Amino acid sequence: MKSEYLLKAFAPSSVSLSHDIKSTAPDKHTGMDTAAMLAMVGDDAQFGLHAFLAKHDVSKADKIKTIEALTQYALKTAPVLVVKAAGNKLAPCMMILAKMAFEDYARSAGSTGECTECQGKGMVYCCKPVVKHPGIINRAGEVVIGADIREEMVGETCRMCKGKGKIAYRCACKGRGKIPDIKQTELQGVPVFRNCPRCSGRGYKRMPSSVAYAAIKHLVPELTQPSWSRNWKGYYESLIGQCYLEERQIDWLLKQVAG
Repeated sequence: MKSEYLLKAFAPSSVSLSHDIKSTAPDKHTGMDTAAMLAMVGDDAQFGLHAFLAKHDVSKADKIKTIEALTQYALKTAPVLVVKAAGNKLAPCMMILAKMAFEDYARSAGSTGECTECQGKGMVYCCKPVVKHPGIINRAGEVVIGADIREEMVGETCRMCKGKGKIAYRCACKGRGKIPDIKQTELQGVPVFRNCPRCSGRGYKRMPSSVAYAAIKHLVPELTQPSWSRNWKGYYESLIGQCYLEERQIDWLLKQVAG
């Protein structure tokens, strides 16, 4: 059994009003079986279960618990150089890294996020000259009343999100992770595809580590880019990997339970 099966417990099918007989296969799992598996897996892999459910937007509580668990893990496993650089700001720094790591882990080709240009408003405001009155000119071309032009804040539709307030993380390959290989297609005479070089076959854009660096630098102003790349970046990537490791543990436990 795979972990994706657990999601069926949170999206039950509607009541069937037909005369069709339900499946009576001996290996079919009922709702009670799924609930029991959730309880057993939750005891041994609570972190991974919350992370998996939060990744699929089952509830906000799972996201909060995942970030809390990842923060505690980060505090326990932080490298010596990271602890030394963070000083008394270690706890908030680890919380920021945990949030960023979870956001990267939870991304998919169908994920959307707040537009960075308009901060989710869909409108961008800037100061522009606004004509309040065009003025009056007589037949001789003399200005009778001058034009009234004032500088005011004017709202325009955000070009990046086109007024939606959200942007998709989907790659230019439309989330497929594959693009046509024109050269190989011409050589072999059949359609050949290769991994998209932009997303490395993932189908979506990962969160740049520079975003995490900018957030940490607000708390630790003396942190330099070389220091981040040398001591912090690798640890940040390991937190993302820990989320995937905990998720894989769920699959292993489900195989043991379903037997």
